[in-house]
Amino acid sequence: MPSVGSGPSVGAVPLGGATVGGPVVEAAALVVGFSTALRRAGLPTSPDRAAWLAQALRLIPPSTRDRLYWACRITLVSTREQLPVFDAVFSTVFDGRPDPADIRGDLNNLPAAGSEGPARAAPAEQRRDTPAASSPRARTAAAAPGSDGHAEGQERDAVLAMASVDEQLHGMSFAELTPEEVLRVRALVRRIVLATPVRRSRRTRKSRHGGATVDMRRTLRAARRVGAAAGLLVYARRRTRPRRLVFLCDVSASMEPYTHMFISLLQGAVAGAGAEAFVFSTRLTRLTRQLSGGNPDRALILAAAAAPDWAGGTRLAESLRRFIDGHGRRGLARGAVIVVLSDGWAQDTPEDVAAQMARLRRLAHRIIWVNPRKAGLDYQPLVGGMAAALPYCDVFVSGHSYESLQEVAAAIRAGTTN
Repeated sequence: MPSVGSGPSVGAVPLGGATVGGPVVEAAALVVGFSTALRRAGLPTSPDRAAWLAQALRLIPPSTRDRLYWACRITLVSTREQLPVFDAVFSTVFDGRPDPADIRGDLNNLPAAGSEGPARAAPAEQRRDTPAASSPRARTAAAAPGSDGHAEGQERDAVLAMASVDEQLHGMSFAELTPEEVLRVRALVRRIVLATPVRRSRRTRKSRHGGATVDMRRTLRAARRVGAAAGLLVYARRRTRPRRLVFLCDVSASMEPYTHMFISLLQGAVAGAGAEAFVFSTRLTRLTRQLSGGNPDRALILAAAAAPDWAGGTRLAESLRRFIDGHGRRGLARGAVIVVLSDGWAQDTPEDVAAQMARLRRLAHRIIWVNPRKAGLDYQPLVGGMAAALPYCDVFVSGHSYESLQEVAAAIRAGTTN
């Protein structure tokens, strides 16, 4: 495949061993080269998305530039804010020019390859309004040699757009984030406000309003103090208190791309909402005490040290059984909102998973299942553990990004099942 930035025309890009006006290049080689160019420009692409693109190119050979553009865009772009960077890289690789924005409006009137004219820089106003241009890597690319002396001005414009960096990261999958972006999103996740619906307590409080229940004990005490046979009636209402919130987080090897984000969510829940936190892989470990500190890095280290089976296999049914027997029936799960964060890949039989989920369903107020695999294209809950657990869940969400974790927070606050 031609080197990135050399500007080959689309007519010279053959795929899957088929010649399209040029030498034969395998689809895998093209995908690897184009994905590398996107990552260098500041748009991370996960191995899953690269595999989807390779499969799409084999199924639908891109005989035209239009087909190639949309195959790459549909599989590699996850948010609208990523389009400017994607378009610029695509044009650099396949058209030999840095900005194809002027042809996106009419797909039926695409210019011929090599007829676009000289490369031109985007207006300053457009750079200020483009969130993708504010990423550190995009600023580095803009300041590279050969930028006609505008590197300093582009750097200043990019700094003005830094306020929208967090918004750009909201819709990105956790598996696609760079280490620097992981730190930024972890800080956002810890600030998510979690609140459970309230329930009526057995305790009562004195009430002056009509319609409340007469508190006979307080009424008799008041009458005895004044020495009267009948005194004023004292009313009381039952108090309300938030339902208990319990997290069960899968830290097996299959969940590793999302574990750090979920642990950050658990830490914020423990500190802010008084939640109970458990992790499981081949065994169940309670981490409420380890996650109660204010230092996120230290909390993560303590959590990993307390769970020796971290990044191991998944014993879903056994972990649920240990939770119910050791903690759930004693009060933690009774009337609580239970949040399970797992992809459902388990070594246990589906029958065992279903049996333990049925027990948990009888104890809990609501069960929310968070599965990051749900965000995948054409996902279906066909894995044995997930298929067995799903009938007992009230809400099923992905939780693969910051935006989807906001959906998890909304599901926790909801008072009725979905």
